[in-house]
Amino acid sequence: MPGIAGLITKKMPPEQAKRQLQRMLSTLRHESFYTCGTWTDPSCGVYVGWTALASSFSDGMPLFNEQRDIALVFSGEEFSESGISQRLQERGHQLDTRGPSYLVHLSEEDPSFPASLNGRFHGLLTNSATGSTLLFNDRYGMQRIYCHEAQDAFYFAAEAKAILAVRPELRSLDPRGLGELIACGCTLENKSIFKGIEALPPASAWSFRNGLLDRKDFYFHSREWEEQPQLDPESYYQQLQEVFTRNLPRYFEGPQPIALSLTGGLDTRMILARRKFPEGSLPCYTFGGMYRDCQDVRVGRRVARACGQTHQVIPVAGDFLSRFAHYAERAIFLSDGCVDVERASDLYANEKARQIAPVRMTGNYGGEVLRRIRAFRPGDPLPGLFSPEVMSNVARAKQTYASLLHGHPLSFAVFRQAPWHHYGLLALEQTQLSLRSPYLDNEFVRTVFRAPDSSCRNDDACIRLISEGNPALWRIPTDRGIAGGQGRLRRSLIRGFIEFTVKAEYAYDYGMPQWVAGVDHLLAPLHLERLFLGRHKFAHYRVWYRDALSSYVREMLLDPRSLSRPYLDKKMVESVVQGHLHGNRNHTVEIHKLLTLELIHRFFVDSI
Repeated sequence: MPGIAGLITKKMPPEQAKRQLQRMLSTLRHESFYTCGTWTDPSCGVYVGWTALASSFSDGMPLFNEQRDIALVFSGEEFSESGISQRLQERGHQLDTRGPSYLVHLSEEDPSFPASLNGRFHGLLTNSATGSTLLFNDRYGMQRIYCHEAQDAFYFAAEAKAILAVRPELRSLDPRGLGELIACGCTLENKSIFKGIEALPPASAWSFRNGLLDRKDFYFHSREWEEQPQLDPESYYQQLQEVFTRNLPRYFEGPQPIALSLTGGLDTRMILARRKFPEGSLPCYTFGGMYRDCQDVRVGRRVARACGQTHQVIPVAGDFLSRFAHYAERAIFLSDGCVDVERASDLYANEKARQIAPVRMTGNYGGEVLRRIRAFRPGDPLPGLFSPEVMSNVARAKQTYASLLHGHPLSFAVFRQAPWHHYGLLALEQTQLSLRSPYLDNEFVRTVFRAPDSSCRNDDACIRLISEGNPALWRIPTDRGIAGGQGRLRRSLIRGFIEFTVKAEYAYDYGMPQWVAGVDHLLAPLHLERLFLGRHKFAHYRVWYRDALSSYVREMLLDPRSLSRPYLDKKMVESVVQGHLHGNRNHTVEIHKLLTLELIHRFFVDSI
């Protein structure tokens, strides 16, 4: 995703460092609508480049103070309280009242910088007068920045591939990271899948002086929020609704057009209930599938109409399938392998969404923050598919995951789950547009840390926020049958039917047991899957891999290169592929993982 990249060194000749910087930056220029640039200060040993979405918040780097001895290269978005630019002007600073120019002046005025910043970001702050440099990221670690400490330089980059481009000796998979990726779908504890490359932990503020790493500090610790006194249910709700309603408008500021990615759930509806938009001023869209209008589409259309907003569907259908190879390979390359190939459909959908608006407002992370939803758990791969060494690291990953659950559950959600599990999809989406959510607002999350346990076990607070903000929205049932103005018995029947269709669709897609897959294969002429697929999801890889994408799966996974990977059992791979393509086995998850790992090898290990 757009971000910064570069190196800090006094040991390397400036011309060599500049060549490496250009090589790193060239790997980050993914789209024609990116802007990019470089800035160097050999006196501090700083060589930094950046890419940004054109006209986005962080377009137009670097930022300088009046004396031009302080420079800031910033990537991401920041949502400070209103009036901060005016206050800085009153203190004599010259700045543009729009955009990020206030940030460099804030770094001069605020000794705790960047602790006061609110958003997802990373940046590099250099003071040539003191020879000091500060590398920092947001308190959740969501705007990831990778780093590698070499003998002659410190490397940093928004994408690991930028470091691999200039340090080819790092092009190998870390065994522990591989085990975590297989077990959990992501690496844990701020590691990457590549040996010698790690991600900055959340709330990092790493200091350099005269080109050398001086201190690895943190400007925030989760205990600051964990140790707040708990509120009673009513006091919590009143504070929650006040903070959410007051801060929501800042997420709709800026010169770029914004559209709402509307689902059938509670979290995007809360946004519409708590901020009134002029009729037709907020375009809404929902990702849809190829079989029928899913619940997200059906409900989203009603919600948009109730708010006087336009709504359209972005279908993931035949055009996507015909270009699956392109999107699958690009998804792995753009995300550094932090997503599975199944996210190719998300890349396709976000590419279409950018044509509607360059900023996508979402309800992402609402469930994780408000209801402490645990979005990922470790799993066991198919027995015999991976080598014993890999399986030992899978077991180790499960132990690591279990140890991470100790402590405050909200800290797990926002400081571990968000930057590790959710990062890959976010990074992929942000290659196409700026993605926003009000649910990681600092004041909002800090307030939720004060929630009584009873308020986190149900949807009552969310439903109340909607019903008191816009009663018409409360009367529309969600995609899972929550809320709605029907009687209790009817609501119960509706929810029961919806839950049945959810489970049936899961069974006909990822979760179909092997014996059921065999029976389904015998009944294939009846096309029973059409009764259930598409009701809740827009991507259906079990049948796609079996039918439309079978040639790609066969070509990729039965290729001699793929079958020669030392951590795989060749015969098991062949059995997985042939069984799934024949239709009497369900190996959707295994094919996801095998395709992902093979593409990681081809892009980042075999070559760069």
